[in-house]
Amino acid sequence: MSSLKQKLAGIPDGAASLFFIQMFSTLGYAVLYSSLVLYATKHMHLSDKDATALMGVFGAFNYGLHLFGGYLGGRFLSNRNLFVGGMAMQVLGCACMATGSEAMFYWGLAMFLTGSGLNVTCLNMMLTQRFAPDDTRRESAFLWNYAGMNVGFFMGFTGAGHFQQSLDYSSMFIFASLGNLVSIALAAFNWKTLTDRNTPLLDVSPNQFKQRFMVGLAIVVGLVPLIQTALHVPAITGHLVEIVSAIVLLALIYLTVRHPDARERNNMWAYLVLTVGSLVFWSLYQMAPSGLALFADRNVDLMVMGVLITPQWIQNINTVVVAVGGPLMAILFTRLRERGWKIDVPKQFSVSILLMGVGFLVLPLGISMAGPDGKSAFVWLFISYVLQSVGELLISPVGYAMIGRLAPRQYQGIMMGSWMMVTGLASVFAGRFSGMIPQPEGNSALATNPAYASLFGQLGWGSVIVGVVLVALIPFLTRLIKDKDDATTNSQEAPLAPVAH
Repeated sequence: MSSLKQKLAGIPDGAASLFFIQMFSTLGYAVLYSSLVLYATKHMHLSDKDATALMGVFGAFNYGLHLFGGYLGGRFLSNRNLFVGGMAMQVLGCACMATGSEAMFYWGLAMFLTGSGLNVTCLNMMLTQRFAPDDTRRESAFLWNYAGMNVGFFMGFTGAGHFQQSLDYSSMFIFASLGNLVSIALAAFNWKTLTDRNTPLLDVSPNQFKQRFMVGLAIVVGLVPLIQTALHVPAITGHLVEIVSAIVLLALIYLTVRHPDARERNNMWAYLVLTVGSLVFWSLYQMAPSGLALFADRNVDLMVMGVLITPQWIQNINTVVVAVGGPLMAILFTRLRERGWKIDVPKQFSVSILLMGVGFLVLPLGISMAGPDGKSAFVWLFISYVLQSVGELLISPVGYAMIGRLAPRQYQGIMMGSWMMVTGLASVFAGRFSGMIPQPEGNSALATNPAYASLFGQLGWGSVIVGVVLVALIPFLTRLIKDKDDATTNSQEAPLAPVAH
């Protein structure tokens, strides 16, 4: 007992509070993430193509605003203020969507998306500021918060599925806002403890802070009509995301070619190859709340052991696998490395993309064994989600760590931003792939099964091919990736990647 008290006493002020804030703040996003396409098709009667395109833009803005949120919180509003403000915007957004009107839906979704997109980075910044730069407890704190986030997802998916059974969407949106309200209350109760530390905003005078605060507030408010307009034209918005992503890619290639340090240049080439490969994984992964959710709702027998499974509850397969599999995989990797196995970033990326491909290929197999009504057994979808989730464990945790290792100091900002942009671009692609699913003809799954099987097969084999290419490139990528201590002292050694002439 005394040992436990000592450990609890050693937790920095605010870290424990942020765990619970993280847990409840995730609940509302989980509801929207798992239900948006179903709500758009069943309540708003949008076509599958329009609904999945809307989901693609939702994901792109959510991930894109993460990076901007850190800048806005640290230099204009403070992370604490922006986080609470973002939570309040999510509550207002849910209230608007609960009215059931189409016009209020788009305004509500824009408010919710602005809040959720901006405040995620603020919460992470508040947590990391509780620790000194050399405090080794920071990693454990983020692991705990990651666990809290998954608990929030579990609650959100479970609650959303409950309301989905009766199509009671108004109550579902009210339920989504409860987590945000609890987060606001927890933040208010710990207001002084959660004050910002070591941010540029702390160095300004009170008058300068007021000026910056007003500018930041104007930016946040101005984002709402901008996003609301973008949500009305998801196809155009998706193309804009693609154009911006292409520009960033060309800029990174130019910086890589012109970079003078051979070792760092090779690391940047490796980063580019792995990041482009990861786009395949995330594009298929983010079909879970869109194309796969529609497939599950219409073409899968969701009655399991006498219980009707809702599409939102299926998302909890990922939540449980990540929560349970993360620690188990860490233990497995430790033991394998102790036995001499070399497990590095290229291998993890390759296996994750292969697992994603296999995860999609089992779906056509399940369709081929469907019952007389054309509905596939739930077990095939279960296997697919488990394989995808294991792939996530291999690629997601090492993604940001890869940037810290491979990015030269002067390019870490743009490379971190490009990694987040890949996730947003993947959301657009996921919406586009999901838009290829067949529009239902009555209630018959038999009519749409062939098109589903063809689409899932093409995506699965495409992912497998990319995974095989990455496997073939593992020796090349391993030679490219060098830490400073491993680099040769011979500055005249021939580089492993193209250089400027």
